[in-house]
Amino acid sequence: MGSKVKRLLLAAGGTGGHMFPAQALAEEMQKNGWETALITDARGEKLAQNFPAQARLTIAAASLNPRRPLAAVKGALTILKGMKQAKAFIKDWQPDVAAGFGGYPAFPAVRAAQSLGLPTLLHEQNAVLGRVNRALLGQANILASGFDVLEKCSAKDKWVITGNPLRRQISDAIPKSYDSPQTQINLLIIGGSLGARLIGETVPQALALLPGDMRGRLNVVQQTREESLEAANRVFKAAGIKACCETFFHNIEDELARAHYIIARAGASSVSEIAAMGKPALFVPLAIAMDDHQTVNARSLKDRDAADILPESEFTPEALAHILESRLNDSLWLKQAATAARNTAKPDAAPHLARLVKELAST
Repeated sequence: MGSKVKRLLLAAGGTGGHMFPAQALAEEMQKNGWETALITDARGEKLAQNFPAQARLTIAAASLNPRRPLAAVKGALTILKGMKQAKAFIKDWQPDVAAGFGGYPAFPAVRAAQSLGLPTLLHEQNAVLGRVNRALLGQANILASGFDVLEKCSAKDKWVITGNPLRRQISDAIPKSYDSPQTQINLLIIGGSLGARLIGETVPQALALLPGDMRGRLNVVQQTREESLEAANRVFKAAGIKACCETFFHNIEDELARAHYIIARAGASSVSEIAAMGKPALFVPLAIAMDDHQTVNARSLKDRDAADILPESEFTPEALAHILESRLNDSLWLKQAATAARNTAKPDAAPHLARLVKELAST
C-alpha cells in the first residue's frame, strides 16, 4: 500500500496580488505530486479560473474597521462564520500544511488551520508586512517574503526571503535578453484595478507632448478603464500615436515580454513580474495603499537604477513626458536598467517556497 499523497491548503485574498502567487505555489506543488486546495472569497473565486486545486471553498470574509463599531461587529461575526466554514473543510480534507498569502479571506482560513494544529507558512508579497499576516504571525511557523526588505516584521527569526512566485504563464514567457528599441518603441501601460483612472488619462496626454518623431515610433499597449477608453483613443489618434487600449489583456505575459518600457502601479506582482522580465519601468505607487507599501516595493528597482518612481502628487503629463523623452532616447540606460532589473529577480521563488512547505510537512 503506497504512502498517502501530501496535501497543501492555500488561503488567499480576493485580488490578483494575493491570488497569483498562491496559484504559482499550487502549480509547483502539483508538479511535486502534492494535492492542493484553495480557500478564498467571492472576489478571489473570480480570479481562480486557472487555479490548480482538487478542492475549493468560498468563505465569508470581512475586514475590521475599529473606527466604525457597528460595521466592526458585523465583520467579526462574518469572520467567525468563515472560520467555522474553514474548520469543517479542513477536518474533512485533512491537509498536511496550510499556506496563507494575505488578504481578508486568508485570515479565517489560516486561523482555523492554526487552531487545529496545522503547520502554517505565511507569504508576504509586499515589502511591508500586511495587517492580516501581522495578525497571523504569532502562531505561524515560517514567514516568507517577496522582497529583500520587510518593514513592520516583528519576528525576524521566522523570516525567509524567497521572492514572489510567478505564475507559469509569466515565467514561460520571460525573454532571454533585452533588445533596445530600434525603429519602434513598444510601450506598455498597466494601471492596476485601483486608481487606474489617473494613469489611464494622464499617459495619453503625456505621450501627446512628446516630439513628433518620437510619437511616430511609439507602439502603445495600454490597460484602460471602460469609461476612459474613448478619450484615450481620441488623444492617441490626434497625436498620431499607434495604440491599442483595452480594459483587460488575457495575454499580458506576451505584452510584458514585447515591451521596451513599462509604466505601472507598484503592486508586488507587477514589480516582481517586471523584474523577472528584465524591463526598465516607471512606477506610480498607489497613494492610498496601506503603509505606502507600493513605494517601498518600487524602491527595490529604483535603488538599482532599474526604474523611476513618480508619486501621484507629481504625476502630471508634463513631468511624465519629461521622463519618457529622457529615458526612451537613452539606449544605454535602457539596456543597463533591463540587466539591473533582471538581476533583482528571484525566478526560483516557487521552488523555494515548495521546499519550505515540504520541510513543514516533515516536522
